[in-house]
Amino acid sequence: MQLFLDTTDTAVLADLAKTGLVDGVTTNPTLIAKSGRPMAEVIAEICGLVEGPVSAEAVATDAETMIKEGRKLADIAGNVVVKLPLTRDGLIATAAFAADGIATNVTLCFSVAQALLAAKAGATYVSPFVGRLDDHGADGCALIADIRTVYDNYGYDTEILAASVRTAEHVKRCAEFGADCATLPPNVFEAMFKHPLTDKGLEAFLADWAKTGQSIL
Repeated sequence: MQLFLDTTDTAVLADLAKTGLVDGVTTNPTLIAKSGRPMAEVIAEICGLVEGPVSAEAVATDAETMIKEGRKLADIAGNVVVKLPLTRDGLIATAAFAADGIATNVTLCFSVAQALLAAKAGATYVSPFVGRLDDHGADGCALIADIRTVYDNYGYDTEILAASVRTAEHVKRCAEFGADCATLPPNVFEAMFKHPLTDKGLEAFLADWAKTGQSIL
């Protein structure tokens, strides 16, 4: 399972990338706005920090302009993935990019029917929003399982990228249900390292080692 960071904070990204566990990055218009920086500048910097896919989102609502925006975004760096909304026009643009070999991430997916259309359009990734479905009383992680079943039934290559992930438990369930990737806010990524028994066990080991008076170095 690949782990992406959902962030435009390049300082945080640079720090977490040192772990060697960050496989890519996703961004969206909200995160770009919060950065207060020009979009092309932010995406270029992120692409220099990670070798994996970096999703950059088109903001037009019609297919023709989405395609123009997407081509401009794809020119920023070789690892840019053009992010498009799961709308009729978004899928028309997705199919156009697929024909040209440009990677896409179809976002704002909330149903199996939508995910099926994204795969048929040739999307590289589809992003079901787990947390937002939970907010509306549905089981967001169960959608991952349902999409996995349909994709496996028909041999679709589109990868399931679990998005709107809020907790380490979300990551666990998405992994169990067969998500190919998950994109995480930095705080969720860091939470995955933690368990109270790990802290307690390490504290005991270090206390016992200190009693020996030894040094490995």
